[in-house]
Amino acid sequence: MPGALGAALVVTVAPLTHAPASALAPDTRLAYHGSVAMTAGIVDVRLTPHNRGPRPVTAATVRLRWSAPLTDRQRLPDGCARAGARTVICGTGPLAADATGAEIALRVRLRGAPAEVHLDIDTAWRGDGPTDRRHHHEDRLRVLALDTGDAYAF
Repeated sequence: MPGALGAALVVTVAPLTHAPASALAPDTRLAYHGSVAMTAGIVDVRLTPHNRGPRPVTAATVRLRWSAPLTDRQRLPDGCARAGARTVICGTGPLAADATGAEIALRVRLRGAPAEVHLDIDTAWRGDGPTDRRHHHEDRLRVLALDTGDAYAF
């Protein structure tokens, strides 16, 4: 693919103090890999979820937040929905332990035609579902996309 590749990870680690060792063991380790490209306010995103284990996931939700607002009308693929002025959520489907899920591909329109946009990608963990307290850097990403049509990998 022609163009520049760029990605920056946003790492947030909250230390757990006075917690038993079993509380630190992750239930899942999700990560996302893919690309984002923007041309004239239209953003194409392709991402593939990976469950790095050690447990399977019956379903997870990836949250995509743009630094610019989306237009009011969007055509989103099955399994994706608007969750705010700048946010879309998409289901990953079931993910076996140490396995790759199906690619999620979507196109969104931003209001106006910004010269650049930040895309934040993370997992929307359920309160009663699996979490990963030690490896949040794997499922939290920030990608800068410039209005060049180039694909930026993450």
